[in-house]
Amino acid sequence: MSTIFLILRRIKHSVRFAAIAATLAGSSLANAADTYTIDPPHTRVGFSVRHLGISNVKGRFKEFNGKLVMDGDALKEATATIQVQSIDTGVAPRDNHLRTADFFDATNYPTITFKTKSVEKKGGEVVMIADFTMRGVTKELRLPVTLSKPIKDPWGNTRIGLETKTRLNRKDYGMKYNDLLETGIPAVGDEIEIDINAEAIKDAPGKNPPTK
Repeated sequence: MSTIFLILRRIKHSVRFAAIAATLAGSSLANAADTYTIDPPHTRVGFSVRHLGISNVKGRFKEFNGKLVMDGDALKEATATIQVQSIDTGVAPRDNHLRTADFFDATNYPTITFKTKSVEKKGGEVVMIADFTMRGVTKELRLPVTLSKPIKDPWGNTRIGLETKTRLNRKDYGMKYNDLLETGIPAVGDEIEIDINAEAIKDAPGKNPPTK
C-alpha cells in the first residue's frame, strides 16, 4: 500500500507542477510585447518652417523605416531611421540646397535617427522621451503621441496608427544658415515643426505587408 501511495503522491505533484508551468507559460505569452513595422505607403514624415517671415514651407522625407513595440494597447518603444537624401519640398533646387552643409549636410550625415528611452503616461496623454540624432548631434525630445487601437485591415494584418507633432530649433543641430532680409527677418526660420502620421503593421513571419 505504501508503494502505491508514493506513486499516487508523485503523480499528484507532477500534475500540479504541469498546471503551474502551463499557467506561467500562458501568462508569459499574454504579456509578450508585439513588434510592428512602419508601413511607408501609409506614413508621412513631414516638417514645416517659416519662410521670409510670411509663410510656411512644408516638406517631407520619402524614405525611412521604423519599428514600434506594443504591450497590448500600450506603446513601449519606437525607433526610426530617416534617409536625408530623400527630402522633398516639391522644388528641386531648394531640396538640393537643403542637402548641403548649410542645412542637413547629407553627404556627411546621411541619416536622422530616433530611439525612445522611455514612455510616460499621465491620464490620457502618452509622451515619448527619445534620443533624436541629426547632423551628428543627439538631443532629447519629448513627443506627445496619439495612438489608435490595433485593428484588422482588409488583408488580414493587424495594424495600428500613431500621430505626433513637436518643434525643435535647427541651430541646436548645427544648421547655422542665417540669411537675413533688410528688415532683419531671417529668410529661413529657426524653429522647425515636425509632423508624423504613421501606420504600422504587426510583424508576422512569412507575410508581406500590402502596398495599396
